[in-house]
Amino acid sequence: MFIESIFVLLILFFSIVIHEIAHGSMALVLGDTTAKREGRLTLNPLKHIDLFGTIILPLLLLLAQGPVFGWAKPVPVNPYNFKDQKWGMLKVSLAGPAANFLVAVFFGLLLRFVNLPDSLVIPFSLIAIYNFLWALFNLLPIPPLDGSHIIFSFFPKSWQNVKNFLQQYGIVILLFFIFFGVGILFKLAAFLYTFVVGGQPII
Repeated sequence: MFIESIFVLLILFFSIVIHEIAHGSMALVLGDTTAKREGRLTLNPLKHIDLFGTIILPLLLLLAQGPVFGWAKPVPVNPYNFKDQKWGMLKVSLAGPAANFLVAVFFGLLLRFVNLPDSLVIPFSLIAIYNFLWALFNLLPIPPLDGSHIIFSFFPKSWQNVKNFLQQYGIVILLFFIFFGVGILFKLAAFLYTFVVGGQPII
């Protein structure tokens, strides 16, 4: 159980790293070189560690035997450098969850159509389910998650007070959801896993 928990933490962390690299890569495509200049378009985990989100919170949740969540240091982007000023931030925000969905679908299809050794079934299952989970989590419309940037792209200027409120109290709302509402995301992730793989998660 302990080894599986450590493996889950590693999968979660590298899923987060891939997520952040996708943000930075999309920003680069749109003309912003900030992430590249700061050396963040790399799989080197040391470049992405956030003390609380990457280490403290996941360990606390693991010790509490709760759902393990966390985040990495956000990749820096400068939207003023985007070629697409209207939808650039939307594209960058979508890139992270899209990358995790692609990883989840890739490993899910391997589980479905390839006769894998038994030693790979559980690791690949974990990779698939946690990448589905991480993508869904980041689509929540709560700052500082990607979902908030996505919905803010469609907010009229008259909704600035709503945006300010969500930005001010987003982290409180987010922590509340992690502790009390994340089970809903697990159910959605399990549904997507079953749809792609053709069977229930074995974890």
